[in-house]
Amino acid sequence: MLERKTLAILEVLREAREPLGARAISQELSRRGIELNERTVRYHLLHLDERGLTRLEGRRGRSLTDAGLREIEGAMAVDRVGFVNSRIDDLACRSDFNLAERRGRLAINITFLPLEQERRAVEAMRAAFEAGFCLSDLALRAGPGERAGDMEVPAGMVGWGTVCSVTLNAVFLRHGIPVESSFGGLLEIREGRPVRFTEIISYAGSSLDPIEIFIKGKMTSVHAAATEGDGRICASFRLIPASAFDNAAEVAERMKEARLGGMILLGRPGHPLMEVPAGRDRVGLVVAGGLNPPAAAEEMGVDTFSRAMATLVDYSSLSPFSSLARRIR
Repeated sequence: MLERKTLAILEVLREAREPLGARAISQELSRRGIELNERTVRYHLLHLDERGLTRLEGRRGRSLTDAGLREIEGAMAVDRVGFVNSRIDDLACRSDFNLAERRGRLAINITFLPLEQERRAVEAMRAAFEAGFCLSDLALRAGPGERAGDMEVPAGMVGWGTVCSVTLNAVFLRHGIPVESSFGGLLEIREGRPVRFTEIISYAGSSLDPIEIFIKGKMTSVHAAATEGDGRICASFRLIPASAFDNAAEVAERMKEARLGGMILLGRPGHPLMEVPAGRDRVGLVVAGGLNPPAAAEEMGVDTFSRAMATLVDYSSLSPFSSLARRIR
């Protein structure tokens, strides 16, 4: 296991994305509060070279190898615990969507998939959208080389953006309602109705988004839930103060008018929701995951790569999924 200072050297090289010499690394470490002189850095780099974690690039300095990248990603996993909660709070605060004026930026998820598989993906996603297994029926489509927020679609791929459930946190926050994000889970659908959570992963204890884990783990059955009425979809559980119940119910109704009121289940103060205790003076909230439509495509054999909470986009850039789907030939 690498020492903390050695890991810091690898971190500097990873962020630089170009070869660095011992002097430049020492200066960057100093800015981060880690005092290692040039000679000591050079000593550590020699040992990292021996282990195959760094590589000498002539006079330009050292660069990180693939093995070095894997090492730092694994070693920093503990530091990333709680990353999802931090990402939720960050996006909610940065979102400036105004519900009354219906303008501003909101959070979306991004799914990349091969261009030649798009028609099959659209048909699979259509069922999930029509069943309401998402926060919104609004979406965006970006072709190869185009941008969705700050993300560029790779060549040969198409990008689909779906409204992220973090948008609910952002809207509630702007209306004075604090939201505590508890966990992401698999919500059982029986005869077309949500029944209970069957699997959950706490946001506070995870370094990865739970919804991404469930989708890539082949644990969802969104398409079956949408077409047959029985299956498991992705959803998240949130908590708000009981004193905000009336305000929350009103805001949730107004969100529907802006096409942002898909599956939002609001519990009763102090009562369990979907068999999950809310606790005293709390109200449970269940929100369907925005990645449910792409999950349905994944289940139908489409090669998808999804990133939850990917970026912020302007509300005006979104269109109803049905209108986007009609353009796909």
